[in-house]
Amino acid sequence: MLELSGVSHVYPNGTHALDNVNLSIPKGMFGLLGPNGAGKSTLMRTIATLQAPTQGTIRFGDIDVLAEPDRLRRTLGYLPQDFGVYPRVSAYQMLDHMAVLKGVNNASERKAMVEHLLNQTNLWSVRGKAIAGFSGGMRQRFGIAQALIGEPALIIVDEPTAGLDPEERNRFLNLLAGIGENVVVILSTHIVDDVADLCPRMAVLAGGKLRLEGAPHDLIASTKGRVWQKTVPHTQLGEMQAAHEVISHRFFAGEIVVHVLADSQPEGFAPVSGGLEDVYFATLAETRRAPAQAA
Repeated sequence: MLELSGVSHVYPNGTHALDNVNLSIPKGMFGLLGPNGAGKSTLMRTIATLQAPTQGTIRFGDIDVLAEPDRLRRTLGYLPQDFGVYPRVSAYQMLDHMAVLKGVNNASERKAMVEHLLNQTNLWSVRGKAIAGFSGGMRQRFGIAQALIGEPALIIVDEPTAGLDPEERNRFLNLLAGIGENVVVILSTHIVDDVADLCPRMAVLAGGKLRLEGAPHDLIASTKGRVWQKTVPHTQLGEMQAAHEVISHRFFAGEIVVHVLADSQPEGFAPVSGGLEDVYFATLAETRRAPAQAA
């Protein structure tokens, strides 16, 4: 179990990247949703001991993460949003090198581990290829391979599917699901479908604050009978936004499909079987509305 209590971080310029974050994350896949700039990467770097919070505590099992960062690192696998590698080195050589850095000194044990990871991430056929020649999806799978060195009990992946084509995204998510049964895996993303497909528990972070937490199916049920849809000419979007609480809109065949949140059915709107995307957008709309009301 990963426990965060009162975690806050203020940057020197006064930006409140994290504001009193409290989370309990059990074994399995946990989704952290939030828009760009929400504080997700700051939170991931903080858990990964790459930066210390301004205040708060973090525990992983019996490890005090802030007081014993080296203990946490020995059981941590981390795939940051952007990770650097030696581009002219082969996948095999790089994994072998990283295993040494992580303390796997026995040559036969290291060989078995590297070969297993390359097979597990479907990179065995390109094990001798320079990483510089990898596609985006192959690089992300290599990132997971290096994160799995040493059989970590805590794995953090930050925006892992951004920029992947649908086939690579599906392959990557299946890989995550396969490793996420007996360890804590935090999937930090702004892609709602990634969380909906994989995570039995999730949270929404926006403006550095935890806005929502729970099981996706429970959160979806909370919007039942409160999300409504109408297709209108694009020229009427402003009118819709003035008259209703619009949580999302998208262009379709030259018109706009508008989703609104309301306790009763607005005239001309049809009910929607709300999904996690509606939950997410409703949460962000509420977050944006709170400062406006305060002003």
